[in-house]
Order: sequence, then structure tokens, then C-alpha cells
Amino acid sequence: MENANREIYELTVPEEDSGTRLDLFLAGELSLSRSRVRSLIDGGAVSSEQVKKIRPAFKTQPGQIYRVEIPEPAPAEIAAQDVPFGVVYEDADVIVVDKPAGVVVHPGAGRPDGTLVNGLMFRYPEIGRIGDSVRPGIVHRLDVGTSGLMVVARSDAAFRGLTEAFQAHEVLKEYLGLGVGTLKAPAGTVDAPIGRDPHNRLKMCVSWDGREAVTDYKVLWTRARYTLIRVRLHTGRTHQIRVHMRALGCALDGDTLYGPKDPAQHILKDRVFLHSWRLGFRHPVGGERLEFRAPLPPELIAALRVPLSQPADAERNG
Repeated sequence: MENANREIYELTVPEEDSGTRLDLFLAGELSLSRSRVRSLIDGGAVSSEQVKKIRPAFKTQPGQIYRVEIPEPAPAEIAAQDVPFGVVYEDADVIVVDKPAGVVVHPGAGRPDGTLVNGLMFRYPEIGRIGDSVRPGIVHRLDVGTSGLMVVARSDAAFRGLTEAFQAHEVLKEYLGLGVGTLKAPAGTVDAPIGRDPHNRLKMCVSWDGREAVTDYKVLWTRARYTLIRVRLHTGRTHQIRVHMRALGCALDGDTLYGPKDPAQHILKDRVFLHSWRLGFRHPVGGERLEFRAPLPPELIAALRVPLSQPADAERNG
């Protein structure tokens, strides 16, 4: 629940997180840095009826409920800021960008600025009148920890056309991800509805009363305990790839929300290994088919060297 000035979360510790440091558990559940969590604890923003003295190093126990209050000032208007991102293509109607990991798509949830939208307003101020006032030009999103291709509307006609194309599942969306674990089949389709996690509204989970979610995957190779996968989305649910891969027992490296909370168990420490590498759609005004590809960023290429330098317990090529 929430009020006008803050967001309030009540998080229940699951059995799998028993004995985890409290700051690690909360950082993973809330997608915050450990320093931010420690500041919240020191400021009295974290409480529990089962724990008298809240400390960052406290070891959690299953069933404990922690209440976290986070101030959430809403921005009065979207400021134009020089936020870094790549531009792959642009014309009078659409912009295809290569979003870096760590950049939030639009203001909100404690991030009033420094977002992709702030950067878009800096380079393309005309998008301020396109679509939603807080999310101008935005027709789909990537998680903060995900890098890669996004298309942004630059005109009203493009906004309408792209919105309809995403709703009709006509947009090609392919990702590359590095999973920790192995998959039983080298390729397959996950058709499992996704809904809000009843214990943490920041998380999603496979839920049979959720919304339809369909994901295709193909294993590119498996080395040591890591699996590189190519994923195609047929729907666009929040955290869809991350939820479906965890359901298959292969959570993504760097994902402390759906995978291990301890950063030491991940190659990547400040992002998820998930990259939107291929995006295709019909131009919403001109009608021609457009398709774009974005290579892996340097930090993901560097992360791949770790499993590649280890002995392979299995290998699949495709």
C-alpha cells in the first residue's frame, strides 16, 4: 500500500532466504543498493514485529515480516537532462535507442530524474507532447538492469501505431541472457501466466490466475554451471524472462530479485545479464518492415569470459 509521500512494502522472508543478511535480503527484494538499504535501516524506515533491534547484518528467519517505508516524491515535470544512451535509428516518427543497464526508462518509484525519458527530452524535446506526460513517447519498457534496444514514438501517429502493434504481439523482441544452471531441453516454449507476487508487489511470479505469458528459448551453449540462452517474447509481462527462467530452474546471473541474494554468487554485481539484442517492427507510419540488432555491451562480453574459461560439463551449439 502507499500514500502520497511514500511507498510502504511488507516483505515476508521465504524458506529459501533463511539465514540471509537482512540488508542483502531487502536489497534483492526491493532492487535497491545495499548502501541505500542500510540508510533506510539507520533512519528507522525498516521495522518488524518479530525483531526488536533491526540491524543490517541480522540473519533473517522464514516467516518474518519486514515493513519498509520509502519516500517517493513525484516529479512536478520532466526535466531535460543529458542522460547517456545510444541512438541506433531515428526519423520523424520513431527513435530506436540502445539503453544502457542502470538507466531507468521513466521517472517514478524513487527516481524522479536521470532516466531515459529525461535524456530523450534533452535530445528530442518534441516528444514531451507524445502520449503520457510522465512517460512521453514510451510504448514499451526494459528493466533498469536490462540493456539493449527500445523503440520510442516521436509523433502521435507513431505512438498509436506502435501501441497497437505491441498489443497485437506483432513486434519481434529477442534477448540474450546468461542463466545460472542448466535447462532440461535445449529449446522450448514456456506458456505460464504471470501475476503479482502476493508477498512482494515488486516481484512477479508464475500464477495460474495471472495474465497470459509466452516465452520461447533456445540454448546457445552451456559451460560449467552457466547457460547462454536466446529468448523471444510473444507477450510483454513485467519481468517475464526473469520469472520464466527462474521457473525453469535457471535464474539469470546478476538477478538478486529472482536469484540468489548474495552478490558473491553472481558474476555481475550491479546488473542482470539480459540484453535486448534484436527488435523488429513495421514502421507505424510508412509501413516498411524495420529490424535492428545491438551487440552485447562490454561488461556482458567480459562476464562471458568467466564460464568460457572454465571446463564445460556440457555443451550445446545452436
